[in-house]
Amino acid sequence: MTASRPQPMDPANPNWITDKKTLRALAHPVRWQILQQFDLEPTMTATRCSELTGESVASCSYHLNTLARYGFVEAAEGGTGREKPWQLVVVDRSWRAGGEGLDDEAAVAAVALSDVSMDHLVGHLKSWIRWRGREEPRWVDATGVTETVAFVTPDELAEMTADIRAVVHRYNDRIGDPSARPAGARAAQVFGATSMRRPPEADRAD
Repeated sequence: MTASRPQPMDPANPNWITDKKTLRALAHPVRWQILQQFDLEPTMTATRCSELTGESVASCSYHLNTLARYGFVEAAEGGTGREKPWQLVVVDRSWRAGGEGLDDEAAVAAVALSDVSMDHLVGHLKSWIRWRGREEPRWVDATGVTETVAFVTPDELAEMTADIRAVVHRYNDRIGDPSARPAGARAAQVFGATSMRRPPEADRAD
């Protein structure tokens, strides 16, 4: 078996996940964390997964096999004995965050996956804030969090969203191809979103 590079995401034409079983499989905090680790390491065994996630080797093996069953990872070349390496198959993990256009069961699974994803992102940002005081100043200065309220039309918001998506995914080709990374490159978490601002009374009603 030869090693293959994961298929990159086309930010202008995402491959939406709509299958409810696939959405449910991804809506698990450990599986989602494992997929994030594959963005950093081309191959990973259950033992390495255990080291990175804090889960047991048996748990990691189970979750890796589940991810393989749904086509997100596959067996990689190499390994000895029970140390079976796995590799990422696809980078694109796009879904409709609120389950728009899906049946009820799939929509519930999509929202659950959105919760898992957002929890992971918020956890990462909190961890970075605690860590950044120990990081090199040039890397700290290169990062940032920004937000605003924009009064826009649907077309303007769609254009803004497309622009953000293109910027966020600008260097996707480097995820599965270490040779494409320039000298000195490090992994940075990049996240962008647009959403509608609701009035305070709507939030209280929830």
